[in-house]
Amino acid sequence: MNITGRNSIGYSWTATGDTVLSAYNPVSREILPERFIAATEAEMETALTRATAAFTIYRHISGADKATFLEAIAAEILALGDVLLHRAVAESGLPLARITGERGRTMQQLQLFATLLREGSWVEAVIDTAIPDRQPLPRPDLRTMWQPLGPVLVFPASNFPLAFSTAGGDTAAALAAGNPVIVKAHESHPGTNELVAGAISRAAATCGMPDGVFSSLNGYGHTLGQALVRHPAIKAIGFTGSQRAGKAIMATAAARPIPIPVYAEMGSKNPVLLLPGKVATSAAALAQQYAASITQGAGQFCTNPGLLIAMAGPDTDHFAELLALALQQVQPAPMLNKGVYEQYYAGLKSLQQQDGVRTLQAGVPAADALAYPALLQVDSEVFTTHAHLQEEVFGPSSLLVTCKDMVALQQTIIQLQGQLTATVLGDRYDLQQYAVEIQLLQDKAGRILFNGVPTGVEVCEAMVHGGPFPASSDARSTSVGTAAIRRFVRPVCLQDCPPALLPDALKEDNPLHIWRKVNGQWTR
Repeated sequence: MNITGRNSIGYSWTATGDTVLSAYNPVSREILPERFIAATEAEMETALTRATAAFTIYRHISGADKATFLEAIAAEILALGDVLLHRAVAESGLPLARITGERGRTMQQLQLFATLLREGSWVEAVIDTAIPDRQPLPRPDLRTMWQPLGPVLVFPASNFPLAFSTAGGDTAAALAAGNPVIVKAHESHPGTNELVAGAISRAAATCGMPDGVFSSLNGYGHTLGQALVRHPAIKAIGFTGSQRAGKAIMATAAARPIPIPVYAEMGSKNPVLLLPGKVATSAAALAQQYAASITQGAGQFCTNPGLLIAMAGPDTDHFAELLALALQQVQPAPMLNKGVYEQYYAGLKSLQQQDGVRTLQAGVPAADALAYPALLQVDSEVFTTHAHLQEEVFGPSSLLVTCKDMVALQQTIIQLQGQLTATVLGDRYDLQQYAVEIQLLQDKAGRILFNGVPTGVEVCEAMVHGGPFPASSDARSTSVGTAAIRRFVRPVCLQDCPPALLPDALKEDNPLHIWRKVNGQWTR
């Protein structure tokens, strides 16, 4: 389990290039000693060639065998023990307890997809049998199911070095769907990536998966990442990160001779609608609850509540005072890397320079390179006329928008960009009185929460982690939960196919015993 700095290309480990990357410890503010060698163009081509060859085999491997593979990956990750945990802590600055929990979530995602594969109905098989004597024309035999796309490129996230990274949700979903995966390792946690890549490689070998079913390459996003996006062997992309990087990937993918889908989760402000009844009776509790949510993990969550929307008045002013006071009590914390830290304070500065924005609480960036919590306030008239106030400030801050009346509140919600989450805080009367505004919020976000905090995403069947652009590139998809598998498949219809050529999911006797829609009726 020693870290070598090499690239994982199928079952091979190579390092033939001369570009070197290093990891950074955001707590000690030191460069870690290991050196990681960026993949060369030749190494990239080898990985893609192997992935393409592996696809011809892996796509036909049974759901049960792919499930065993995913479970083996989870077991290999667990077997890395404290070595993995401490490396992830060193490269992210996140506490050990958080990383330990994230490892559990990573394993849970793999096991959840394994369960989905063993049951098998996720392929959504639909059969309309032939009607040869139908008038005026006969109906042919038609059978449709989801089928995999081909090699998938995954860009991991900086804020989740395990759960949204090398063996994270994108990789789990793509492998479950029957696609080989190539990971462009994140520059912030290359050592963590190498350890997990080794776990996946060992699991693939143990389970007899084809060479090239998984590869992981070191390099920079603007060079290696863009080269991978342009390569014709890549058939789909999963990305978690900033809007700037996500849009660059989307533009490159769309400009290819044959464009490919990009499933980019690009973060959002995650508005919280504070309704009057709740604010009047629960201001102190809400202030404590939201101070904790805003500052959890130094605010480095894509679901961080970066926007609070409320009706103007004494109760809202009192809540704002309590929230600012609660944020003052939170200790500043290190951020994931220098870039994230600098962007956080640049984002705050941009907000503070806008006329009409008032700073209620904010620390001053200092030599300690820590992120101090911040709370700002603005009237809805200013907020709705300056689009840059909607830009995500990735870190422990939130912007309170106050609305003078119901019309202003509705206009504020209508002008919101697409969001990953939106939260409603209200008592029973509030929820009835503001039903229109709640419906407007549903048009803006992939997940609506009631009387809770948006931080925290459950890994389960019903979860939607996505939303209208620019929160994500495709509002019809999710990057968390079993529905994520649909991003890496396409429907294929077989017409009058000879029975011997039908996949098991479409055979007449249903050997997989899955749920199928046959002539309009769901049946096993």
